[in-house]
Amino acid sequence: MAGRRAISPVIATVIIVAVTIAVAIAVAFWMTGIIGLFTGFEQLQITSIIDTQTDIQVTVRNTGTSTASIVDVYINGRACVAQGACEVQDLDQNSPIVLRPGQQEVLTITDIDRDIVGNIGPGVSVEVKLLTASGKEYPKLIVLQQYGSQGG
Repeated sequence: MAGRRAISPVIATVIIVAVTIAVAIAVAFWMTGIIGLFTGFEQLQITSIIDTQTDIQVTVRNTGTSTASIVDVYINGRACVAQGACEVQDLDQNSPIVLRPGQQEVLTITDIDRDIVGNIGPGVSVEVKLLTASGKEYPKLIVLQQYGSQGG
């Protein structure tokens, strides 16, 4: 046993530094995963609005990282569901429209009360705004096109 020698202090220091760096990298990846779970966000994007003369079809996509729940649709500042200004297919006060990340949905707005929301027709600017359960609003202003217009 007298012939055994310990490792040099330089090699011991290199091993300790290597282990410390490996543990630091593991902790950094672990924290990144935890932060990713708690920093999800909703982001709705209205990609198109089509006036079909009988209803308005709004195409919306969730481009965020968490689920979004649409609880009301506003037309010209008037709440469709809450104020009875119109009806939105598959949306009422008890059941929101739920969009998962990356999901796209077409909202059909019918029975628009023009006395409440104002004049809606070709050439008129209309603001459509979506309200989510988290309180965020996603507005889009458009000018409605002529019904059945065709190029010629």
